Amino acid sequence: MNKCQGCGAIIQNVDENKEGYALSLDHKLCNRCFKIQNYNDYQQVSKDNSFYTSILKKVSETDDLILLIVDLFQVYDLEEIKPYLNSNVILVLTKRDLLPQKLYEEKIKNYFDKFKIDFLDKIIVSSKNHYQFDELYNKILKYKKSKNVYVVGYTNAGKSTLINEFLTLYSDNKQKITTSSLPSTTLNTMTIEVSDDLFFIDTPGLLVNNSILDKIDSNTFKKIIPNKRIKPIVYQVKCPQYFKIDELLYLKVEDKNNIVFYFSNSLNISRLYKNKEPDNLIAHLVKIPAKHDILINGLGFIKFINDTQVTIFLPEGVSYIIRPSVI
Repeated sequence: MNKCQGCGAIIQNVDENKEGYALSLDHKLCNRCFKIQNYNDYQQVSKDNSFYTSILKKVSETDDLILLIVDLFQVYDLEEIKPYLNSNVILVLTKRDLLPQKLYEEKIKNYFDKFKIDFLDKIIVSSKNHYQFDELYNKILKYKKSKNVYVVGYTNAGKSTLINEFLTLYSDNKQKITTSSLPSTTLNTMTIEVSDDLFFIDTPGLLVNNSILDKIDSNTFKKIIPNKRIKPIVYQVKCPQYFKIDELLYLKVEDKNNIVFYFSNSLNISRLYKNKEPDNLIAHLVKIPAKHDILINGLGFIKFINDTQVTIFLPEGVSYIIRPSVI
């Protein structure tokens, strides 16, 4: 039984509409991974979290080291993944290159104490510029219990990209895992040899429910996913006004406040003092404590300095999270 070296799906040559299809059982890549790697042609696969949690349950039952990969740009509630962690976890915060250069990193790491997970260690990295990769490698060698190190997290957190960069820097293994900014690229567990004494086991990411990424076309998707450092946009609000982020989100603010938008620089943010409320979006009246964010699943987040109540208009089925400010 041969697994695709890109996504971990079982290679099969019977049904081209099912995962793992290839013209030959001897192929190292399924057709889907071949198209993603060579043509950036993504094919959506429908699976739910029951499949992924069954994999994570097996991971939690081991004593091996786990790397919990968290995207700093999209910090979700870790309570959902917490039950699937064992007592040997390094928290790896990725995509440092997307956030402003001047950040108090120790404060960001301390933010995750609120989840009451007893991490062995925490580290902030960037796969794009290999920021703190040597430090992460040393921590892995220090804490691992066997040759196997599991890599877990939410979908699109950067798990497969991190492994690929480890292979580039520290291994003679020329294998490359399929990566994509779209969800559910990795479909099953994959064992990747870094050295004779270190094997990464990549796992499919937990899906984020009610994400805006499920509601948009491919062109809009390219605008939403940031590919370079985000420039926060700060507004002082002194009277009632609207903020419009393309046609994806409207925000109505009526109280005096300072707010900061953290979205891809490709998205257009407009400030409007008179506006007709959008008919095609769903209104949510939200109370926000001081120094808290609204995280819109898959899109980005807005930081509020003072207590306030706002109305946020989102596409139907897209959800948001109120959280203490990460930055």
